[in-house]
Formats: sequence, C-alpha cells, structure tokens
Amino acid sequence: MESQSIFSAFILGLLEGATEFIPVSSTAHLLLASHFLGFKSTGNTFPVLIQLGAILAILLVYFRKLWDVAMTLHSSERSRWFVLSILVGFLPAAVIGAVAHDFIKKVLFEEPVLISYVLIIGGVILLAVDKMKFQPRYFDAMNYPLPLAFKIGICQCLAMIPGTSRSGATIVGALLMGTDKRSAAEFSFFLAMPTMVGAFTLDLIKYRNDLNFDDVTNIAVGFVAAFISGLVVVRSLLAFVSRRGYAPFAWWRIIVGTASLIGLYLQG
Repeated sequence: MESQSIFSAFILGLLEGATEFIPVSSTAHLLLASHFLGFKSTGNTFPVLIQLGAILAILLVYFRKLWDVAMTLHSSERSRWFVLSILVGFLPAAVIGAVAHDFIKKVLFEEPVLISYVLIIGGVILLAVDKMKFQPRYFDAMNYPLPLAFKIGICQCLAMIPGTSRSGATIVGALLMGTDKRSAAEFSFFLAMPTMVGAFTLDLIKYRNDLNFDDVTNIAVGFVAAFISGLVVVRSLLAFVSRRGYAPFAWWRIIVGTASLIGLYLQG
C-alpha cells in the first residue's frame, strides 16, 4: 500500500471526527477532500465506515450517563422514555436510508458541485437561524416528547443529501420546534449513535465481499483518527455552542463551499 494513501486516510479520519458533530457536514468535507486528494474507496464505504470511530468518542464522553440509563432501564420511566425517544427519532432515517441507499451512494455522493452549493445554502440558513430569538420550551434532551423526537428524526433525513449536515439538520429542526441550543446539540449526539451504527452496518453488509486489504487498512487508520478528533470536539462543542452560537459554523460552510466551487472550476 502506498504511504500516501494511508496518510490521506489519516487526514480524512481527523476531518471526519472534527466535523461529524458540528453543523458543517462531515460527509461533504470528506467527499470534497477525497476528490481533491484523489482518494478512492470501494463503494464510497470509507466516509461511512470510519464514522464509527466518532461514535465511540460519544460513547466515551457520555459513558456514565448511558451506563446509568442501561442500568435503570428496568426501573426508571425516565430512562425508558429516553431510549424510546431515540428509537422514534431514528425510525425515519432507518426506513429512508434503507430504501434510498444506492441512490445516495452512487448518485449524490458523486456530485461535488451539488455538495458545494448545498454547503453554501446550509450556511446561509444557519446564519438566519442563529439570529432568530427563540422561546425554548424543551431543555432536557432525555425528556423530549415523542412527536418532537420523530419530527427531529425527519429533519435528520435531509442529511442524506451530502452537504446538508446531519447535526445541522437535527439541531436547526429542534431549535425551530422549541428546544434550547444545548439540549438540541445533545439530542443530536444521542441520535447519531443508532443512525451511524445503522449506516455502518448496512454498508459493511453490502460491500463486505468487495473490500480489499488496502480498503480495510485505510478504514482502520481513518477510524482511529476519527475517534481522536471526535473526542476533542464532543468534549468542547456544547460549551462553545452555548457561548458563541452557530454563526462560526455557518461562515465556515460558506467559505468551504465557495472554495470548493473555485477549485472545481479551476480543475475544469
């Protein structure tokens, strides 16, 4: 295996972990960076499979809370309600993701111009949302009403369009439906767990016979890098959002999308 490929996998893994839980679209960043680096993976599996590294970062940061939920599931209505709300929120993505998987991977993942425009449009929307004055009614991510969890799950499905951002779609949707910023980000973290594990499992089953040694090595390197950078971001994101809001991420989306369009134009 070429060392350049391993180095690219490591850089892309760091990028995945750094962008997975902020509203800038990790998939868009990985696909665009892969395009400009000339990095290829069988069936575009690399961006999906290394996400599990970022999920492990969440599990580590929230281990105590999740352990308490697991240990009290039989006795605590609050714990059962939390698990049920996450499953209800995951349901739309599970259904639509399974039905539209091939279209997403074979068509949308191969459109860098579309991804760049979606990044810019999403940044403009995020700027507008960040300026709005909300009157939040829901402050506890573990106690969201089930209809609210389901509607946030529908918003998450927008992220199947690369560039939209899973965290961005869920957080903006939650804010518009009456949550505060901190609990919206936290619920987005929790909802990522079954969603990304489901995407990982579907891709692994679908392409398990096509992956070669180079693919597996790249995925392992990217997985570790995503875990490391994801751990840093998850530990600091909630405090940053509470203090600064989402405008910095909005401007980042606009800058990256614009730079990508310029780069694609120069490439012809």
